[in-house]
Amino acid sequence: MQSLRKYRRITVKIGSALLVDRASGLKRDWLDSLADDIAVLANGGAEILVVSSGAIALGRTILGLGKRALKLEESQAAAAVGQIALAGAWSDALGKGSLKSGQILLTLGDTEERRRYLNARATISTLLKMKAVPVINENDTVATSEIRYGDNDRLAARVATMMGADLLVLLSDIDGLYTAPPARDPQAKFIPVVDRITPDIEAMAGAAASELSRGGMRTKLDAGKIANAAGTAMIITSGTRLSPLMAIERGERATFFKPSTNPVKGYKTWIAGQLEPAGRLTVDAGAIGALISGKSLLPAGVKLVSGNFSRGDTVAILSPEGREIARGLVAYDAADAVRIAGLKTTEIETVLGYEARSAMIHRDDLVVSHSSDQVRASDQVRASDQVRASDQVQASDQVRAEGDISGG
Repeated sequence: MQSLRKYRRITVKIGSALLVDRASGLKRDWLDSLADDIAVLANGGAEILVVSSGAIALGRTILGLGKRALKLEESQAAAAVGQIALAGAWSDALGKGSLKSGQILLTLGDTEERRRYLNARATISTLLKMKAVPVINENDTVATSEIRYGDNDRLAARVATMMGADLLVLLSDIDGLYTAPPARDPQAKFIPVVDRITPDIEAMAGAAASELSRGGMRTKLDAGKIANAAGTAMIITSGTRLSPLMAIERGERATFFKPSTNPVKGYKTWIAGQLEPAGRLTVDAGAIGALISGKSLLPAGVKLVSGNFSRGDTVAILSPEGREIARGLVAYDAADAVRIAGLKTTEIETVLGYEARSAMIHRDDLVVSHSSDQVRASDQVRASDQVRASDQVQASDQVRAEGDISGG
């Protein structure tokens, strides 16, 4: 297993069931042991970010709400009570190791909307420069089902990539990835290293283990795809033991997910990490070939437009079989995208009545999800199907989508 001491910036995610006992509340001894681990790594020069679940779980224990399913307003009230207690507990635990901490509460929109994303990144960066440990959680007091992550695994991955972390550690109630959920299949085999998260790896995922958990192995693999694509390694390991980070150092069981050897960087990290695309564009084989070779997506290659999106929104690009092959910032509103889908570049102005962009999505605003060796032969474009070079748009002719902010 990889030593944590070699990483410069580490994001650690803690699940609710690790922090909170449904009967007695906060597990202070466990939290103190984790804080000691963080102090060891911080004193060794690493910057640590914490993504901590537990506000609702702790709040419902304090309020005596039991195990029953909570209404939205009850969950939000529990979060309001729990956030105060949780922030205080982290401050006390980290303070014992002479570490300062700061609380950051995020909603899905804070990382999906570009300006808010940059603002959140600046705030967290400043905390790190001040040698404070950011303690991050979803803002459950205001987030509803339409505007929330719903699990802190993906939130942790989004934070890790936003902050350029080298490593994401998911502390869970399971010690790593198995070929099947071990609670249901005694013959399940442990997988120590994952080179790449493939559909076969995803098929091994199970569901959440308790009412305190909103995730499960599936959301952890979703987190891994976000993190690995941006060049962030990931470890899944058990957090049920004391000093769980030092347990990794001791070589105790954990699954290591290798980062991509060709990671997405800077501005495109934000595009690639978007969780909910505003729409979808189904394209033909010729367009797939053009995208793989690093070209823009032209209207001629678009066969189907779905979703109610606006210019500058993130949309998913699908193969004819429905597999997502890329994401990007679309240059047209949905209504205009429907009108020009399948048209040659020279035909766009006639249909729309104005001189428009040549590309549906410019290559500078596009991230391909699958490299050419991962796209099935049936999706490959023949030479005769290649998009004509004369139709390809040059970067110098492009106007970036409204709302784009330059920089990483």
